[in-house]
Amino acid sequence: MTTPYRCGFVAIVGRPNVGKSTLANALIGSKISIVSRKAQTTRHRIHGVLTRDTEQFVFVDTPGFQTRHGGAMNRMMNRVVSQALADVDVVVHVVEAGKWSAGDEQLVPMLPKDGSTILVVNKVDLLKNKNDMFAYVNKIMAQYPYAAVVPVSALRGVQLENLMSEIAQRLPEGEAMFEADTLTDRPVRFIVAELIREKIFRLVGDELPYACTVVIEQWEENDDGVRVSACVVVERETHKPILLGAGGNHMKRIATEARQDMVKLLEKPVFLDVYIKVRKGWSDRENALRELGYE
Repeated sequence: MTTPYRCGFVAIVGRPNVGKSTLANALIGSKISIVSRKAQTTRHRIHGVLTRDTEQFVFVDTPGFQTRHGGAMNRMMNRVVSQALADVDVVVHVVEAGKWSAGDEQLVPMLPKDGSTILVVNKVDLLKNKNDMFAYVNKIMAQYPYAAVVPVSALRGVQLENLMSEIAQRLPEGEAMFEADTLTDRPVRFIVAELIREKIFRLVGDELPYACTVVIEQWEENDDGVRVSACVVVERETHKPILLGAGGNHMKRIATEARQDMVKLLEKPVFLDVYIKVRKGWSDRENALRELGYE
């Protein structure tokens, strides 16, 4: 008997900073979503594709659902989460082992009622007392009838194959939607901009507010390599010296580390120029967000 092929969309949702992007990257096996230790890293809905012999998973890595902050950007990010929950076949609700907050609580009523949601308890390697896990999971299950519960460590690769099995059996039967070698439906320029933004958050995230984004303004590709001109958009003049650092050291390191990742991604030499522009109040104006490529 031939095993039917299964293909479908899988949303990875949860409050900020529970490890959604780390999980998405670990499941896909490639760096599609940027990862930092700060909340609100992911702002876009990113489709990452994993194709196997009998399944194709199309992962939707969403922003963290925001409950504490207002503003146009956070409203936009919450709309992305709501749309993802309405448009997918399987939902993976990620929580952090031993922790349950208002952000987790307020996302539960939005989960679909069709039995397609899997509870993923991430960062189990950091849980000091493993005996607490049973009571923790029971408390959550009392609020919502999850189809399955899978404890994982996305960072260490623990239990990920079990999670994939739980997801696969809930995908609808159908043909693959993407070519077998497709990793994401996002253009390479988008991924490059995200790589630069990741370095900003990792290197100056404690000092620089999250009101910055990256726009690829020029892209020239030939046999010698790729020449990229990237603009970091910030909201205030006072953000520029923070981003530059003493003697421009922050910006030099951001550009160097981003270029190294770009070389791995594109598999050819990269010549990268990064500069800064000030656009006041862009993160709180929906028209400005759309102009800068936000959904």
